[in-house]
Amino acid sequence: MTGASRRALGAFDTTRPNIARINDYFLGGKDNFAADRHAAEELLAIAPEIRAIATETRSFLGRAVRFLAGQGIRQFLDIGSGLPTLQNTHEVARSVLPDARVVYVDNDPVVISHGRAVLPTDERTAVVEGDIRNPRELVEDPGVRRVIDFEEPVAVLIFGALHVVPSADDPFRCVASLRDATAPGSHLALSHLVFDTRPEIARHIEEVYRAVLHRPEAHTARNREDVLRFFDGFELVDPGLVWLRQWRPDHPLHARAAEKIWKVGGVGRKP
Repeated sequence: MTGASRRALGAFDTTRPNIARINDYFLGGKDNFAADRHAAEELLAIAPEIRAIATETRSFLGRAVRFLAGQGIRQFLDIGSGLPTLQNTHEVARSVLPDARVVYVDNDPVVISHGRAVLPTDERTAVVEGDIRNPRELVEDPGVRRVIDFEEPVAVLIFGALHVVPSADDPFRCVASLRDATAPGSHLALSHLVFDTRPEIARHIEEVYRAVLHRPEAHTARNREDVLRFFDGFELVDPGLVWLRQWRPDHPLHARAAEKIWKVGGVGRKP
């Protein structure tokens, strides 16, 4: 755990696991606690490939952001961004467009504190506390508005949040609200775990997430057809909603055994 994370603790309960820090553990990071590691190991015991899924998600983020910047998108709203790691959104976007503007959003105070300590905080970057389940508050947040002009096209990135938003919280409404708040020419890029090829583990994975979320009634397991609904009102960019390894791979060989990484991803454009 870094000094930035320690400073974030205060009265924060480190005995409760958190999705962002669980993902940090999967990626080999050090900004996690015993409770996070315990939950992560529970998930790995069910499906060891989850560690590879976390890595492939980061790779997909890089390819999607490079594509979007290549399309001239200069504004990025990264929701559920998690702890900073290699090739963060602003680094990828600015390798294509040096003036790209990026807002990182997360609901974990450790993530927020650490992000503000290590990420650039200038007129083109912000780290904001927010939640995908409160889209209106997120869009109206002064920190977001300082960087993002919603009258111009913006890329909304949701790579690690939706698969842990319970159906009772209506994640489809949340994404639709963000869509309606953005200008024509904006894009949605997202990834989501699906259980089309692994239905036998869905219940077990969901039980772990229920414990992490403290939502014993929560239903989060979805299939590809469910995830496709998030793109209502968008035009899917080729190759559509596919296994992560199949989305514009840097080399054709990288798409081998794509179904072993049972997470789908896609990019859509708002007409």
